[in-house]
Amino acid sequence: MSTLDTIEIKAFVPAKDYAQSKDFYRELGFEMCSTSDEVSYFRYGHSAFLLQNFYSKEFAENLMMHLQVKDVESWWQHVQTSGVIERYGLRVVPPQDQPWRMRDFVLIDPSGVLWRIGQNI
Repeated sequence: MSTLDTIEIKAFVPAKDYAQSKDFYRELGFEMCSTSDEVSYFRYGHSAFLLQNFYSKEFAENLMMHLQVKDVESWWQHVQTSGVIERYGLRVVPPQDQPWRMRDFVLIDPSGVLWRIGQNI
């Protein structure tokens, strides 16, 4: 019997400086489950992505990642107290309620990838 059940979907996230990006995501709290010279598998709970040792400015600056969390305020506090904003010169936008019924904040990673981290409201 064949099945079309899916298991997971992961995005490939570009890295301008692969070593720096690996450090950044670990400091943010992601677990680096595996790594090679070309790609690293990162996970936090049930969410995962693949960091690639590849960079295209146009790709990086047009890629958006969305991480849905249970408590956006705790995540915002974590980002602020972890030191990653200052250490990596990140651009961030504090949490705000969105018209699509989410409260989220924006974080732009060291390569220019925009992350929306939020919760349903």
